[in-house]
Amino acid sequence: MSLPRIIKKYPNRRLYDTERSRYITLADIRQLVIDSIDFKVVDKQSQADITTTILLQVITEQENAASPILSREFLTGVIRSQGDTLQGVARQFLEQSMTLFSAQQQELRNLLETAAVGGKEISGLANDNLSRFSNLQKEVFSRFASANDNPDNRKSDRKNG
Repeated sequence: MSLPRIIKKYPNRRLYDTERSRYITLADIRQLVIDSIDFKVVDKQSQADITTTILLQVITEQENAASPILSREFLTGVIRSQGDTLQGVARQFLEQSMTLFSAQQQELRNLLETAAVGGKEISGLANDNLSRFSNLQKEVFSRFASANDNPDNRKSDRKNG
């Protein structure tokens, strides 16, 4: 595994990508996350890892820009769980939930991509299912009709009835 890309945060609040040798924005940080590029944000003066703080800033910027994904109830719940004796459990639960959600989201994307690219596969499957259903329906109706047309069945129905 390679070392994470180092982003330095200067006192003037600017972020500097040491690998690309250029200043970057929170939008660039967001793109690093989307592209699954491992990085670490370090305060230039104290050398402290401030990655989490910067990620929260990215989330805040995103939440203000469009329709928010985090509800007020969720955010207040997170705040209440901080410092609680079960904080570690809450963190683990949220991380596992997000991992599961991301995996399911990727599966759905793959399925939709297959459907879009191989539309014939999906429509073929639908046609096969329709054909099977129609054949089953015909078979049931024909058996029902033949049972009603058979004189022996009518006599036994009268005796039982």
